Amino acid sequence: MTMRFEDPAADFIPAVQKVFGAEPRVLDGSRAVLVGDVKLQLEAGERELWLIERKGVLEHRLGMVEVHEDIEAALREAKERLDVEL
Repeated sequence: MTMRFEDPAADFIPAVQKVFGAEPRVLDGSRAVLVGDVKLQLEAGERELWLIERKGVLEHRLGMVEVHEDIEAALREAKERLDVEL
């Protein structure tokens, strides 16, 4: 029997750089990044990608994208949502 371990968070930072075309500021031990004034945060065992607008110390959750197998696909969906909302 072969066991397989997957960690979507391991590809999170490089995928953010590729999808958003910017160097993100890493927060919370690589489970969250800041791109402009939007925080992208992995939660629920890396199955949820939360989009959080930051204004100073205040945060407003804009929405959530489910992460299935490909973190890059979830980030592309997040970028589309952000382009529409912001």
